[in-house]
Amino acid sequence: MESPGMLEDRQMVLIGTGDQGASPHRINSITLQGRNLILGFDGIDTIEAAEPLKGRLLYLSRQWLPPLEENEYYWKDIIGLNVMTDNERTLGVITGVLPTGSNDVYICRGDEGELLIPALEDVIVDIDIPKGIMIVNLPEEL
Repeated sequence: MESPGMLEDRQMVLIGTGDQGASPHRINSITLQGRNLILGFDGIDTIEAAEPLKGRLLYLSRQWLPPLEENEYYWKDIIGLNVMTDNERTLGVITGVLPTGSNDVYICRGDEGELLIPALEDVIVDIDIPKGIMIVNLPEEL
């Protein structure tokens, strides 16, 4: 579950080069322009003041995120999972997520190359975040 809407009720974000070295910034405006999200921050009123933030990453503290429904996961939790088939064949690791509108697609990279796995109930058998494993039942065409 990832969406610009996650920021609607947030007042603060962390900005930096790593989540350990990020500093808090209070949001004073949020504008969606096409696929771009434009955030305004307190105390950053000019291009010169914004320059030090260029190229930095934006983080949300986990405690600031909305609770998830059953069988929902944040992309951060999915990326890095080891992927295995239901007959214990190792496929690789989830390296990214593609939002497609109807369902997400997980990018799995392994010894056999890249595999795109649709995030559908009949394909994803189990996700075990604590164990770092995703079990899949791949359709024959995959």
